[in-house]
Amino acid sequence: MPDPTPQPGPPTASSPPPNPNPTPTPILGGPAPKPSPTPDPGASPEPTPTPGAPGDSGGCGEPLPPALSRISVSVHQRGDNRWLLDSTPLVGPDASYCAKIGFTDGRSICPVRVEGNPEREACELLVTGRASDTGRPGPTWSRDGNLCTSASATGCENSPDNQYQVFAYENGLYKACAKSGVCGELRVDR
Repeated sequence: MPDPTPQPGPPTASSPPPNPNPTPTPILGGPAPKPSPTPDPGASPEPTPTPGAPGDSGGCGEPLPPALSRISVSVHQRGDNRWLLDSTPLVGPDASYCAKIGFTDGRSICPVRVEGNPEREACELLVTGRASDTGRPGPTWSRDGNLCTSASATGCENSPDNQYQVFAYENGLYKACAKSGVCGELRVDR
């Protein structure tokens, strides 16, 4: 006759039930890392300035442009019902600066960077600032002393794509002015 199957007996005191929340074994080694301080919610971090550049150069590298001396304003396109005016901030006189950034024709008054240079937008912002009416990088445009807000109200309006351009619907004296007060102007007689 085969042996009977063993039956479980009453629990013994020698084996305690397993702990459902075991404590992990500590790993011995170096000291525990110190927690980093919690930043003040009202404080904003200060960016590290680029060596040799003013704090607000915003991507305009060396050589930094000299002060804005004038703004060139010209007709970029002539259409049936409106003209597109364009402005270019110019710096100098500084023939050495103009040569360093690529103008090798001996000029002393030049744009902040050559056309197509990836730093041009940042350097233009540095010397021109933001338009007082739109807050966009570029000059503030006016016609006969009135800000260019709409074709119907002022006869001119800022280009939606480029603050350095304006649509001229009416004749008049158009001005593009930088934050420094330097302006360029063009009389439009369509």
